[in-house]
Amino acid sequence: MERIGREVERTLSRSGGGEALALAEITAAWPKAVGDAVARQAWPLRLGRDGTLHVATASATWAFELDRLSPEIAERLSAVLGSPPPAKLRFRVGPVPEPGPEPGAGSQEPSTSLPASPETEAEAVSAAAAIEDPELRELVARAARASLSRARSGRHFW
Repeated sequence: MERIGREVERTLSRSGGGEALALAEITAAWPKAVGDAVARQAWPLRLGRDGTLHVATASATWAFELDRLSPEIAERLSAVLGSPPPAKLRFRVGPVPEPGPEPGAGSQEPSTSLPASPETEAEAVSAAAAIEDPELRELVARAARASLSRARSGRHFW
Protein backbone atom coordinates (compact mmCIF):
# COMPACT_ATOMS: atom_id res chain seq x y z
CA MET A 1 0.00 0.00 0.00
CA GLU A 2 2.85 2.37 0.70
CA ARG A 3 4.03 2.02 -2.93
CA ILE A 4 0.57 2.97 -4.19
CA GLY A 5 0.53 6.00 -1.90
CA ARG A 6 3.90 7.19 -3.22
CA GLU A 7 2.70 6.71 -6.81
CA VAL A 8 -0.48 8.70 -6.16
CA GLU A 9 1.53 11.50 -4.47
CA ARG A 10 3.96 11.64 -7.42
CA THR A 11 1.12 11.74 -9.92
CA LEU A 12 -0.74 14.45 -8.05
CA SER A 13 2.35 16.59 -7.63
CA ARG A 14 3.07 16.38 -11.39
CA SER A 15 -0.47 17.50 -12.18
CA GLY A 16 -0.46 20.34 -9.66
CA GLY A 17 -2.47 18.45 -7.05
CA GLY A 18 0.24 18.48 -4.39
CA GLU A 19 -1.67 21.17 -2.50
CA ALA A 20 -4.61 18.76 -2.30
CA LEU A 21 -2.48 16.26 -0.38
CA ALA A 22 -1.27 18.94 2.01
CA LEU A 23 -4.84 20.17 2.50
CA ALA A 24 -6.01 16.61 3.15
CA GLU A 25 -3.40 16.27 5.91
CA ILE A 26 -4.46 19.61 7.39
CA THR A 27 -8.17 18.76 7.36
CA ALA A 28 -7.44 15.42 9.02
CA ALA A 29 -5.45 17.18 11.76
CA TRP A 30 -7.76 20.21 12.09
CA PRO A 31 -10.23 18.89 14.73
CA LYS A 32 -7.41 17.65 16.96
CA ALA A 33 -5.50 20.93 16.60
CA VAL A 34 -8.40 23.32 17.25
CA GLY A 35 -10.87 21.14 19.17
CA ASP A 36 -14.32 19.93 18.22
CA ALA A 37 -16.12 23.16 19.13
CA VAL A 38 -13.99 25.26 16.79
CA ALA A 39 -13.98 22.57 14.09
CA ARG A 40 -17.79 22.79 13.98
CA GLN A 41 -17.52 26.54 13.30
CA ALA A 42 -14.42 26.74 11.08
CA TRP A 43 -12.99 24.42 8.45
CA PRO A 44 -9.90 24.51 6.17
CA LEU A 45 -11.04 25.37 2.67
CA ARG A 46 -7.93 25.61 0.52
CA LEU A 47 -4.21 26.30 0.42
CA GLY A 48 -3.14 29.33 -1.57
CA ARG A 49 -0.13 29.27 -3.86
CA ASP A 50 1.73 31.37 -1.31
CA GLY A 51 1.11 28.75 1.38
CA THR A 52 -1.75 30.62 3.05
CA LEU A 53 -4.38 28.35 4.59
CA HIS A 54 -7.84 29.78 3.87
CA VAL A 55 -10.33 28.74 6.53
CA ALA A 56 -14.11 29.09 6.16
CA THR A 57 -15.98 30.18 9.28
CA ALA A 58 -19.65 30.05 10.20
CA SER A 59 -19.82 33.79 10.94
CA ALA A 60 -17.84 37.02 10.86
CA THR A 61 -17.52 36.81 14.64
CA TRP A 62 -15.79 33.43 14.38
CA ALA A 63 -13.52 34.78 11.62
CA PHE A 64 -12.54 37.76 13.77
CA GLU A 65 -11.88 35.71 16.91
CA LEU A 66 -9.93 32.99 15.13
CA ASP A 67 -7.86 35.57 13.27
CA ARG A 68 -6.76 36.89 16.66
CA LEU A 69 -5.84 33.33 17.69
CA SER A 70 -4.05 32.46 14.44
CA PRO A 71 -0.51 32.29 15.93
CA GLU A 72 -1.71 29.79 18.56
CA ILE A 73 -3.73 27.81 15.97
CA ALA A 74 -0.71 27.65 13.64
CA GLU A 75 1.47 26.41 16.50
CA ARG A 76 -1.04 23.71 17.49
CA LEU A 77 -1.54 22.66 13.86
CA SER A 78 2.22 22.37 13.43
CA ALA A 79 2.46 20.20 16.54
CA VAL A 80 -0.30 17.85 15.35
CA LEU A 81 1.06 17.66 11.79
CA GLY A 82 4.67 17.30 12.88
CA SER A 83 5.69 19.77 10.16
CA PRO A 84 5.91 23.53 9.71
CA PRO A 85 2.54 25.30 9.82
CA PRO A 86 1.01 27.02 6.79
CA ALA A 87 2.69 30.33 5.93
CA LYS A 88 -0.37 32.28 7.07
CA LEU A 89 -3.93 31.59 8.23
CA ARG A 90 -6.81 33.53 6.74
CA PHE A 91 -10.32 33.28 8.18
CA ARG A 92 -13.40 34.30 6.16
CA VAL A 93 -17.10 33.51 6.31
CA GLY A 94 -17.79 30.54 4.06
CA PRO A 95 -19.11 26.99 3.82
CA VAL A 96 -18.45 24.93 6.93
CA PRO A 97 -19.42 21.24 6.70
CA GLU A 98 -22.09 19.96 9.01
CA PRO A 99 -20.74 17.51 11.57
CA GLY A 100 -21.39 13.88 10.78
CA PRO A 101 -23.09 11.47 13.14
CA GLU A 102 -21.32 10.55 16.32
CA PRO A 103 -19.28 7.34 16.04
CA GLY A 104 -21.52 4.35 16.75
CA ALA A 105 -24.70 6.40 16.29
CA GLY A 106 -26.01 4.00 13.66
CA SER A 107 -25.62 3.93 9.96
CA GLN A 108 -26.51 6.83 7.77
CA GLU A 109 -28.15 6.61 4.39
CA PRO A 110 -25.71 5.98 1.56
CA SER A 111 -24.91 9.13 -0.34
CA THR A 112 -25.86 9.33 -3.95
CA SER A 113 -23.33 10.19 -6.60
CA LEU A 114 -23.35 13.66 -8.00
CA PRO A 115 -23.25 14.05 -11.77
CA ALA A 116 -19.86 15.22 -13.01
CA SER A 117 -19.60 18.18 -15.37
CA PRO A 118 -17.45 17.72 -18.49
CA GLU A 119 -14.77 19.92 -16.89
CA THR A 120 -14.79 17.84 -13.70
CA GLU A 121 -14.64 14.62 -15.70
CA ALA A 122 -11.66 15.90 -17.72
CA GLU A 123 -9.84 17.05 -14.57
CA ALA A 124 -10.40 13.69 -12.84
CA VAL A 125 -9.19 11.72 -15.85
CA SER A 126 -6.17 14.00 -16.19
CA ALA A 127 -5.26 13.57 -12.50
CA ALA A 128 -5.17 9.78 -12.89
CA ALA A 129 -3.76 9.57 -16.42
CA ALA A 130 -0.16 8.84 -15.41
CA ILE A 131 -1.09 5.78 -13.33
CA GLU A 132 -0.12 2.69 -15.30
CA ASP A 133 -2.38 0.13 -13.65
CA PRO A 134 -5.81 0.46 -15.36
CA GLU A 135 -7.80 -0.63 -12.31
CA LEU A 136 -5.99 1.76 -9.97
CA ARG A 137 -6.21 4.54 -12.57
CA GLU A 138 -10.02 4.11 -12.74
CA LEU A 139 -10.33 4.05 -8.93
CA VAL A 140 -8.29 7.24 -8.56
CA ALA A 141 -10.25 8.93 -11.38
CA ARG A 142 -13.54 7.90 -9.76
CA ALA A 143 -12.43 9.22 -6.37
CA ALA A 144 -11.22 12.48 -7.91
CA ARG A 145 -14.48 12.83 -9.87
CA ALA A 146 -16.58 12.31 -6.74
CA SER A 147 -14.48 14.69 -4.65
CA LEU A 148 -14.45 17.44 -7.27
CA SER A 149 -18.18 17.09 -7.96
CA ARG A 150 -19.07 17.29 -4.28
CA ALA A 151 -16.72 20.24 -3.66
CA ARG A 152 -18.16 22.18 -6.58
CA SER A 153 -21.77 21.36 -5.73
CA GLY A 154 -21.77 23.26 -2.45
CA ARG A 155 -23.29 20.22 -0.71
CA HIS A 156 -22.17 19.44 2.77
CA PHE A 157 -19.76 16.58 3.36
CA TRP A 158 -19.21 14.38 6.37
